[in-house]
Amino acid sequence: MADPDLLDDETVLIERMTRPSDLVREAMEALEGDVLILGVGGKMGPTLAELLVRGGATANSRRVMGVARFSDPSVADHLREIGVEPVKADLLDDQALANLPDAPHVFFLAGFKFGSTGNPSMTWAMNSLLPAKVVERYRQSQVIYVSSGNVYAYSDINGPGADEAGALEPVGEYAQSRLGGERLAEYAALKHDARLYISRLFYATELRYGILHDVAWRVLQEEPIDLSMGHVNQIWQGDANAYLARSFPLCSSPPGVYNMTGIDTLSIRQLATRFGDLLQREPQFVGQERSTALLGDTSALVEKLGPPETSVDDVIEWMAHWVQIGGMSHGKPTKYESRTGEF
Repeated sequence: MADPDLLDDETVLIERMTRPSDLVREAMEALEGDVLILGVGGKMGPTLAELLVRGGATANSRRVMGVARFSDPSVADHLREIGVEPVKADLLDDQALANLPDAPHVFFLAGFKFGSTGNPSMTWAMNSLLPAKVVERYRQSQVIYVSSGNVYAYSDINGPGADEAGALEPVGEYAQSRLGGERLAEYAALKHDARLYISRLFYATELRYGILHDVAWRVLQEEPIDLSMGHVNQIWQGDANAYLARSFPLCSSPPGVYNMTGIDTLSIRQLATRFGDLLQREPQFVGQERSTALLGDTSALVEKLGPPETSVDDVIEWMAHWVQIGGMSHGKPTKYESRTGEF
């Protein structure tokens, strides 16, 4: 008989990631109108949308709407099935952005990372130009803007990681464009006295994508694991979505900025060794750990909203089982080991 705590297929995985806590339900009950998700077609968008609906965001005739290009029509079909209204639009098209529906609560998830190396103009357009345009368009709304922890300088692996006042030394054009997006969004928010919340997300993980996914598959397939970025933070994507769902009260003018990731600093070597024990494989390593890594201190967010609910140990066990049964993968390596900012 299967262990009831393990996740055996995508249906069970998505149910687990989108199961609302009482705190999420309370946050949804407090919403004053519709919710709009810009960039709903990415890695986090569909599960965030489903969490909102399951938490009650569509009660009392309110709507949850999701905007994307929907190059894969099945994503739009799935959103309709779960009670989300898909809106097809190219956010870089000024007229399309102007024509989007109004909503008092807006999530801005759109960004360009994977493939950004070699396509700098699109990288800067999506990550720097668009955030300001979104804040201008929705200056009467509460806007939650998901940026990146990549804006920070690397931190001592023996410390707590970068806090929100930490040195901003983005490495590579992706990270630089993310910092540019924050600055331009802040300018637009201050110009219009708009309510903005900037979430600096470090790597979120689930079973089809993430650093734990990358390490587990490499251990299983006996591929070498690069230790160049030897320490990381990880947050379960369901917990990241729950944080976002509860973050509209943090929208403010001037904008608030909070790091979002797991509370523990994790050793890649130790993670691989643990997966090796669970998968009965001997991990293969290349390179050597450095004294610094991309790490974030989430004390400020934890003080506001409490710690994440899901332990890394649970996710490790889920992940080991998932790769053993040949679970689905998005096929998008995180490239977490990069120290050059190239993705």
